Amino acid sequence: MKKLLSIIIAGLSFSAMHSQETTPEDALRYAVENLTGSARFRGMSGAFGAVGGDLSAINQNPAGSIFFTNNYATFTGSVYNSKNISRYYGSTGKENDSSLDLNQAGVVFVFKDNNPKNDWQKFTIALNYENNNNFNNSIYSAGTNPYNSIDKYFLRFANGLPQEGGITLQTLEQAFFEDLNFIDQQALLGYNAYIFNPVSNTNANSVYVSNVPTNSNFQQQNYTITTGYDGKFTANFATSFKDRLFLGINLNYHYTDIIKTTSVYESYNNPDPATLQSVQFDTETHTFGSGYAFNLGAIVKATESLRVGLAYQSPTWYRLSDEQRQAVVATNNGNTSVYNPDITMIYDSYTIQTPSKWTGSVAYLFGKKGLLSADVSTKDYSNTKFRPQNDYTGINSFMSSALENAIEIRLGGEYKYKAYSFRGGYRFDQSPYKVDQAFGDLTGYSGGLGYTFGDSRIDLAYSYDHRNFNYTFLSSGLTDPARVSRYNNTITVSYSVNF
Repeated sequence: MKKLLSIIIAGLSFSAMHSQETTPEDALRYAVENLTGSARFRGMSGAFGAVGGDLSAINQNPAGSIFFTNNYATFTGSVYNSKNISRYYGSTGKENDSSLDLNQAGVVFVFKDNNPKNDWQKFTIALNYENNNNFNNSIYSAGTNPYNSIDKYFLRFANGLPQEGGITLQTLEQAFFEDLNFIDQQALLGYNAYIFNPVSNTNANSVYVSNVPTNSNFQQQNYTITTGYDGKFTANFATSFKDRLFLGINLNYHYTDIIKTTSVYESYNNPDPATLQSVQFDTETHTFGSGYAFNLGAIVKATESLRVGLAYQSPTWYRLSDEQRQAVVATNNGNTSVYNPDITMIYDSYTIQTPSKWTGSVAYLFGKKGLLSADVSTKDYSNTKFRPQNDYTGINSFMSSALENAIEIRLGGEYKYKAYSFRGGYRFDQSPYKVDQAFGDLTGYSGGLGYTFGDSRIDLAYSYDHRNFNYTFLSSGLTDPARVSRYNNTITVSYSVNF
């Protein structure tokens, strides 16, 4: 059946990402950070806040670029693999996705003043691109739901939401899809899928009851495909004071483009061919836009071996737009009918504000033999917001109460032997939720090695992380969650050169 879902979606020529109503997950996909960057950075799980000397390290602390001794450039490619194992009412679905990406490219220019009377003898300017997030993955869930049907989603809109009226039968029979608001569009989709019938019709609103067979369990499948990225371009400046205090600033420009296609299929073990036999509901949303943010950072060389760092990352303000297409396929009375409005709905732009972050770091360098490093970050996810706030009062209030301050820990080490470097790291990222069932903690490990060829170097890293989370087929009504375990494996190769 999963292959059939894919074929139908392709035949409808969808092009979009987000589903139905705005959810906290639409904001958290930008607020929750992932391990990205160069192979050296990944090999140590990103524990570079007080280390510096790597182009990806400026994301942790912008003062880190000051530790380059020469002009330097790095180019990075990665192979991503994402495996999702979904469990839904005793059944298990698995999906495995892989992709290749040039995920980092950057350069730093080093300027020195040898005048001994000048306390500010060095500064650096860096330009760096990184793919902040690779969204390519898919989730397949299937199982027999003994409690809830897809009808609850459509009836919720047809009979009315709290403080909002339902829809009249006359409107359902005569209105054009593109002339209706989102709520009434969902009702029209359900009506054309024969999911509900009217039991009364008044001049105000009609009343509707489900047409789904009540003497049957609900055999349900969901197939979700997500593609896209969140890219970031950074302009960095750093300087040093008496070779003890190092200061830096980043100006970041983000741009994002995501397509998410969701197909929900429900069938009924009902021998009566005169009743509704199955329903398929397809939604595709295209989300795109840009954002901006800044970083400030400082590193203090307490001794020749010990460094301490502190960095602030501002909120990122994304300006986003959504375009959406939907369709339903129903089997009723032995006939299959497709209701495809063939309309791309373009919604008003909106803003997502992600929370700010503070990072404290410490690193100990064993001369030229190696180092140990630790970063601890704190981020208050309850400050995540949709704007304009008057349009998103409900969801903003929910996130303010359900999300909390979360801690991220990164530990890393590097050992050097002749031209070789050996690296390892650990990462823990706490759930943004007060009750982490919806979106659990992340645990990750990494390792890597490097080899220096005089003025150039090649690095290789492997990183792994795992997180559990709940995934609902629809954002309301049919909200029975599938429990998804996601495993990410990434192999990264970087080439760096002094010039």
